Amino acid sequence: MPVHFPMGYRICAGCNTEIGYGRFLNCLSAFWHPECFCCHACNLPISDYEYHPKCEVCNHFIPTNTAGLIEYRAHPFWIQKYCPSHEHDGTPRCCSCERMESQNTGYVALNDGRKLCLECLDSAVMDTRNCQPLYRDIQEFYEGLNMKVEQQVPLLLVERHALNDAREGEKNGHYHMPETRGLCLSEEQTISTILRRPRSGRGNCTMNMITEPYKLTRRCDVTAILILYGLPRLLTGSILAHEMMHAWMRLQGFRTLSQDVEEGICQVLAHMWLLTQLESASSNAPQTSLSATSSRLKKGKRSQLDRKLGEFFKHQIRRTLEHIRVTGRFPK
Repeated sequence: MPVHFPMGYRICAGCNTEIGYGRFLNCLSAFWHPECFCCHACNLPISDYEYHPKCEVCNHFIPTNTAGLIEYRAHPFWIQKYCPSHEHDGTPRCCSCERMESQNTGYVALNDGRKLCLECLDSAVMDTRNCQPLYRDIQEFYEGLNMKVEQQVPLLLVERHALNDAREGEKNGHYHMPETRGLCLSEEQTISTILRRPRSGRGNCTMNMITEPYKLTRRCDVTAILILYGLPRLLTGSILAHEMMHAWMRLQGFRTLSQDVEEGICQVLAHMWLLTQLESASSNAPQTSLSATSSRLKKGKRSQLDRKLGEFFKHQIRRTLEHIRVTGRFPK
């Protein structure tokens, strides 16, 4: 804050002259004339309440706009600050958490063109077999709600193009997301599913993924549930819980609901499942054995990351539900 001192009491760190009577700033372990305390990037004076932020993507000072003001963008959940130009210059975003790839972090390129940050990669579900335990967990969640899906519905993890192809093959479907990440199918199709997860290769790319065709046979009103591969466990689970609700309603004969109502119900179930996961993670009883303590320490960092990602996915669903509450419609 500006204070007053007699002439000769302090030397300005900017111009190296005495600070006379009047205002001066005490910043960065030095004293300054107000007009000498300037931004290194734009050379404009910085007042008591101003600062010049750096872009968290390119690590440069965020430039001023045409009005001479510092303008930046910030993610509504992660508060990642970045230059507005990065929204249009092709800077990749993580396909899961939406954070932009910064210069000092390398995202992993998936086979279908998406990119995944290392935090999301840590718990990513990468192939159909790897997803089955999660599928059983969500089936038990539905059973606990007295909403057991009696039929054996195949769950397949697929690439983006396979998901889009399957969507085109459906006569009736609800697709509101900018990018489809899950589908509940009713038609007979042949789907390319991921048999073996890809391996990490050079340049943060994945390689050697094995796929195989899977022919769907219509034995009931639901032939399969498809989920986009390469998403973290909690996001994969929330999408699966959403699609399971579509399956349950179709098998129970709910045929007259509007798309907005059905999608809203499915989002509520996804939100409920996600809450159970976050609550169980935060209410684990303390363990006392040496081996349990060691295991907990090893998993501590990952649990914190999972919880943060879970809070973000919950934030996304709540935004959708809030949009429905305010507008009465599912967001397009």
